Amino acid sequence: MSFAEKLTSIMQKPGQDPVAKDDVPVWLKYAGRGLGTVGSLIAIFLGAWNSVSILWGSIDCLISGMWQMVAGFIVVMIEAPCCCLFIDFVQNLSDWVEKRPYWNRAGAYCLMAIPPVFLCIKMSSIFGSGLIFATGVMYGLMSLGRKAPLPEMRSAAINIEVPSSSMQATLVGNAQPMGFTNRPDSNV
Repeated sequence: MSFAEKLTSIMQKPGQDPVAKDDVPVWLKYAGRGLGTVGSLIAIFLGAWNSVSILWGSIDCLISGMWQMVAGFIVVMIEAPCCCLFIDFVQNLSDWVEKRPYWNRAGAYCLMAIPPVFLCIKMSSIFGSGLIFATGVMYGLMSLGRKAPLPEMRSAAINIEVPSSSMQATLVGNAQPMGFTNRPDSNV
């Protein structure tokens, strides 16, 4: 058994099928999960930092910080349920989200990350929500899937046929000489 196989067997969840059902690279899955875990913990801390601005009377930043902390907690529950062992339903929630397509998770993370930035434009809300948004972007990239092999892409690029009714063909084929007219009369 190679080192990579040992590492994958250690990192898989209990009851998970050892054969991957999708064609997303393993490094991208772990990068998304790692960014989601670390980024959400940082977002929780920075959300608490934003909430301290209530001392200066900034209600918008308080709401932004609370939203960011809740969003970070939801992401850490989904990405790293081992961090929330004290809550009963976290493992069931994480398993349910794992069965959903990647684009669902990408959309949810990106939508959760936007409101704190609009409520309080500070570096702490931009950076904390930006990490959650970046996790959503990574899951969006995972939803696109693997790209085609190089020979297949190369043959598809070579065999592009331009139909005669396309805009490119009619612009060149129907080109007419430019007509020259007299200068407009400025006295009118």
